[in-house]
Amino acid sequence: MKPSHKKVNTPHSNKRKSPPKKSPLDVAPKNEVKEMFLNWFRKNNHIGQVMTKQDVVRNVLTKLNAKQDDALEEAMNELKSEGIIEIEEGTLNLILTKVGVASI
Repeated sequence: MKPSHKKVNTPHSNKRKSPPKKSPLDVAPKNEVKEMFLNWFRKNNHIGQVMTKQDVVRNVLTKLNAKQDDALEEAMNELKSEGIIEIEEGTLNLILTKVGVASI
């Protein structure tokens, strides 16, 4: 009898699938996250208003779905690059800027 040359599927023989590529067209989750931050700042609308880490958790993080969670960092960076907020190093507090007050 000849030995069988069947391929045995083991957990190590399966090739890993590459993660799905981010679609540049899917900006909705990022914009939704930005809107969550802006809604909070609209209620507390003055220059220098601080959104603490606890505020971020309570008002944003607990309400995110998976796609929004993936877009969180990009949304925060975009708000920062637009000059709407500053991110306080060390504490991760978000501070509303003069530009932010004018744009809300």
